[in-house]
Amino acid sequence: MTRITTRPCSFRTSEMLRQSGVHPVLARLYASRGLTDTRELSSELSALVPPGGLLHIDAAAVFLADAIGARKKMTIVADYDCDGATACATALRGLRAMGATVDYIVPNRFEYGYGLTPEIVALTAREKAPDIIITVDNGIASVDGVAAAQALGIEVVVTDHHLPGETLPRARVIVNPNQPECGFPSKHLAGVGVVFYVLLALRAELRRRGVFDAQTQPKLDCLLDLVALGTVADVVKLDANNRILVAQGLKRMRAGRMHAGVAALFRVAGREARSASPFDLGFALGPRLNAAGRLDDMSLGIECLVTDDEGRAWAIAQQLNEINLKRREIEAEMQDAALLHLDAFEPAASNTISVFDASWHQGVIGIVASRLKEKFFRPTITFAPGGDGWLKGSGRSIPGFHLRDALDLVSKRAPSLIDKFGGHAMAAGLTIRADAFEAFSAAFEAVGKAWLDSHQLERIIETDGALEDAYYTTEFISLMDGQVWGQGFAPPVFCDEFRVVSQRILKERHLKLQLERNGQRYDAIWFGHTAAVGERARVAFRLDANEYNGVTKVQLMVEHAEAA
Repeated sequence: MTRITTRPCSFRTSEMLRQSGVHPVLARLYASRGLTDTRELSSELSALVPPGGLLHIDAAAVFLADAIGARKKMTIVADYDCDGATACATALRGLRAMGATVDYIVPNRFEYGYGLTPEIVALTAREKAPDIIITVDNGIASVDGVAAAQALGIEVVVTDHHLPGETLPRARVIVNPNQPECGFPSKHLAGVGVVFYVLLALRAELRRRGVFDAQTQPKLDCLLDLVALGTVADVVKLDANNRILVAQGLKRMRAGRMHAGVAALFRVAGREARSASPFDLGFALGPRLNAAGRLDDMSLGIECLVTDDEGRAWAIAQQLNEINLKRREIEAEMQDAALLHLDAFEPAASNTISVFDASWHQGVIGIVASRLKEKFFRPTITFAPGGDGWLKGSGRSIPGFHLRDALDLVSKRAPSLIDKFGGHAMAAGLTIRADAFEAFSAAFEAVGKAWLDSHQLERIIETDGALEDAYYTTEFISLMDGQVWGQGFAPPVFCDEFRVVSQRILKERHLKLQLERNGQRYDAIWFGHTAAVGERARVAFRLDANEYNGVTKVQLMVEHAEAA
């Protein structure tokens, strides 16, 4: 079910980029990813799309500036993931630097639900008594919650990036690049990116009012390590605008100019901040923050990011690491159970997967859905008990199958099946009645049958073709590591034919190989794969600099291999 292909690449564009001074291999990589102008390579903050293009951002800046001037109390209501935590920390730090009286609340997701629910509004009013609620990374679907806040005399500012439903909440202001009529060109801002933009607009408004000048205004670039972490961890598309935000954040991390909590997360994850990469943010720091929201409560993660006390940050980072280890144990058990449920699953006969287990933990079902989606390459929704006769579901999708739209269609075809849902193309969440699981599975599969053909259900390993011998070097790897790769701007994967010199299984889980091409031998490893490959193999691989006993050598990280 897996096929290796080569990305199409415009020779003309590649040559134009090369003649503009771009390294010849990078020119080819950029051209195949749709980049046509060297200006899109700028990582300077001056190249960011200006805030004014975001619908209602000026109104938000005026409203917040008035609120700061009137000493009104603000409370931030955050989402439970890494994007939500970084967005909350960014908002807290930025608003406080501009004189706001601001606090935050992150209720237990399993008791109070997702988004600004009426229950969360009641809790916030009781515990914080705010004049204003600011949502970060949520709120665009919180019609009832906003109405509940208004009934209590609390005004609401929604900052979000998720897709809206058919009805928008009647908030005082909504800033979301994906709301109707917003012409902002970078639609892929994460929640933390939206908050950063609101802070930029607010600072400009306060400058206009004479509160600050260019010398005395708060330095918002100090927040970019948080912005980069949330942007990468939320797996949003790294368009030119997001690449600037991430590049600037990585630059600060590598220079040691990051917040105490971010530094502590690098340390507890065993990663070197001086060589920080998007991979570190997405696979080392992000999961440790996410674990708090999945198993406990995200206020621990937010506290890690807002404290300036290095000792406190380190103590919290260690707690987050312990929670993440527990999350991994739970996930492994759930994944084993899921595979037992799917023992008779025939991929050829099904276009989707829906699976439920009464023992599963709500906070980890999204990761299990992701693992199953990777294994079977099918849109997958996993369900856990939600209490009081409800099931909570979390889904992950494959390219070409818009998960939120699929749930919307299921809801339209069978209005009683789904209680509520939300999300975007590749990930979504939903709530159904426990007795509706079988009916939902059938309805979801019907959409899968209608929308997906056999070609879309093949896993495609897109590669950048062959790499010239001269670039199998640590110097070239360093050059590639200096670029910002990620979702929508895929890290380079090369492909070539090799002679398999030797192969053995490591730790009963991984295939260790030695490969030969044009007289040169390379160590290679295929993680999570144990089946032997033939004497000659076509290998899709990433380049990696592997350091062992003080010596750094080129290693090939195998993505897939097939008989040559």
